[in-house]
Amino acid sequence: MARGLSLRALVPNAITAAALCSGLTGIRFAIAGDFEKSVQAVLLAGVLDGIDGRAARLLKAQSRFGAELDSLADAISFGVAPALIVYLWSLHALPSLGWMAALAFAICCVLRLARFNARLDLDDQPHKAAGFLTGVPAPLGAVLGFLPLCLWIASGERDFANPIGVSVWMVLAAFLMISNIPTLSWSRLRPAPGVRLFVLALVGLAMAALLVEPWPTLAVLTIGYLALLPYGLFVYANVRRQGPGSVPEPELDELDEPLGPS
Repeated sequence: MARGLSLRALVPNAITAAALCSGLTGIRFAIAGDFEKSVQAVLLAGVLDGIDGRAARLLKAQSRFGAELDSLADAISFGVAPALIVYLWSLHALPSLGWMAALAFAICCVLRLARFNARLDLDDQPHKAAGFLTGVPAPLGAVLGFLPLCLWIASGERDFANPIGVSVWMVLAAFLMISNIPTLSWSRLRPAPGVRLFVLALVGLAMAALLVEPWPTLAVLTIGYLALLPYGLFVYANVRRQGPGSVPEPELDELDEPLGPS
């Protein structure tokens, strides 16, 4: 219960609450027609969602309350908020089909989070055992859903706001979230020692590009993630052929369960 929370448990749960408020504020910006700020608010929620779990592990403040709060916050910030934002931006031009596409996205995000919670205590999880996730994580699913909007902001081309195309894309992003496709997790993103300086430089340049030209850069990064999906399937097939010995040893902060779904 909330009354039983320790003082240190307030920190990660406060971050989760801030992420929820950020996602909801994205809807408010979309209602006002400021779609750039609406996307930025959801992206901020994604950043906060990545921080709360690590804060909980650092403070040793994992709790069932925190996991449930994180799950509910993710459902709103990465399911309901993106669906409503994209509907207000483009899908409202097709009241029936557009609304169904928005509903499909929100529902599939919730179903993904429910599946995650239901599998927490299961031992038989071949994707997790091999160091992979099942389907696209909810925050990245939200980013995928925003891809047409980012391209529209970056280019000003009306074709990217075509409600039929956006509807199809939202349904595809929804399918990727609830699919059984193995996707790369952080434990699998381990560059060889010889290229780690290059990776650091690349990350620095990407951050600079996000500050200077955020929308084209965000679109390119999203497309790059899509290109990694077939690579993840290829790597997973190799891991399954090679057996358990090919699974990397987890880092210390990967030994604990996360604060909630992702």
